[in-house]
Formats: sequence, structure tokens, C-alpha cells
Amino acid sequence: MFAVFGNPIAHSRSPQIHQAFAAQERRKLIYERRLVLIDDFARAAREFFATGGVGANVTVPFKYEAFRLADVLTERAKAAKAVNTLFWRDGYLLGDNTDGIGLVHAIEELLSFSLHNSHILLLGAGGAACGVIQPLLQQQPASLTIANRTVEKARVLAQEHAVNWCELTQIEPHYDVIINATSSSLHGQEVPVAPIVLARAQLIYDMMYARELTPFLLQAQAAGCTKLADGLSMLVAQAAASYELWHGFRPDIRSVTRQMREEMKQS
Repeated sequence: MFAVFGNPIAHSRSPQIHQAFAAQERRKLIYERRLVLIDDFARAAREFFATGGVGANVTVPFKYEAFRLADVLTERAKAAKAVNTLFWRDGYLLGDNTDGIGLVHAIEELLSFSLHNSHILLLGAGGAACGVIQPLLQQQPASLTIANRTVEKARVLAQEHAVNWCELTQIEPHYDVIINATSSSLHGQEVPVAPIVLARAQLIYDMMYARELTPFLLQAQAAGCTKLADGLSMLVAQAAASYELWHGFRPDIRSVTRQMREEMKQS
């Protein structure tokens, strides 16, 4: 039995994604959405695993609680300081974070864009940004710079990972790939980044996703950038990493991303 925990959770596409993965290997899979009260995650998760649960995905706002709940953490979960995947095996609860590797696979495999030797600009210094820094650095980019509205947050996070940081209004226009890890698109807001910075980038990636272009991608399009991608591919790719951990099978992410995109358009 598998599940995704969150609040809210009704919008989650994780059940459809994991069922699509299971269909690739003709596996029968029980995967449910679990709505959890804000102060009840630890109890609900323990009950789930005590009653036959094998694996769980964890979404907002419970990733930090899942980090504390796990008995053993993977290196990428330790680096992210958050857990989005739990796995009960051999009598202990393993905590992993597949967000960052999902982003890397989405960019490199689905978009055919090499992060190696590229100059990366990461917008945002919250949990979403923290979860992807180490996997990005493992691709050996030429540089990685964090920019954030609250400059102090960018500085602290950058110093933790020995990368660069700057103010949003002081970004130099020399980045190959720009990744939006802020919640701006969720709130329908633009990010205060100069158009020339966006125009010079070879790839603009928004970790948020929507049926149409997100506000950040519209902002980049207006600046003249033509290679745009939203976070649906990352969602599918991070789910694939969870699925592989649980089942030992690496699913094809391209076909499932395409399937989810079609379902979004029809919904």
C-alpha cells in the first residue's frame, strides 16, 4: 500500500502518475491520497506504516516533519533537510528527497539540456530551493547563484552550500539556465528580475506548473526567451525516483509527462 500525504491534497496528481508507472510493468498498485490535519502528520504516518503501508510521498506542509520522523536519511535528504519520500523496509523508516534529482532528470533527459559547465541562477531561498541545490551541484555546473527577495536568506543558504548569491535587482545577465523556485507563479506574481537577464538565458524553468504558461514563464516569454518549461516534468521525474526506490523499476518519464499534460488540458 502506498499513499501521498498533504494538506491540501485533493489536487495531487501523484496517484495518476504512480498508476501510469505501474502500468508500464503491469503491476497492481494501491496508491491513495491522504489528507492529514496540520498537527497530525506524525501520528497518521506511523499508523499508515503500522497497518501495511510500504511507501509514502509527502508534500506541503509536511516535508520537514517527515524529515524528523524518518529513522534513517539518505544523503540527499540530509542535504535538503526535508523528506518527500518515506519507505518502510527491514524494520526501519527510510527518508529520501527526490525533488532535486527529479529536477535534474527533467532538465537533462526531457529537455536535453546539459547542466554540466552551465551557469545556473536559482531564484528563491526557501524549502524548494534548498531541496535542489546539491543535485544541481553534482552536475558540475560552471557556477550556481542564489537570488532572493530577502537577501539575508539567499546569503545564508549560499554560504551553507559554498555557492554565490546576489540581490534580485543586481543579477548580471550571463546565466544559461534560470530556475524559479519561488512561489511567485502560485500567487500570480512576477519575479522582479530584469528582462535582459531572462532574455540571455538558454532555458527558463519554473518549478510550478499549470495548464497554460505560468506567470513566470509568461514574464520570460515577454522578455524574448523561447525555451520555457514548467514543473510538471519535475513532478513526474521526482515521482519516478520514488517509484524506483520502492519497486526497483525505473519508469519511462517522457510518456507519463506527456500523458499528464494531456489530462491537465482536458480537465
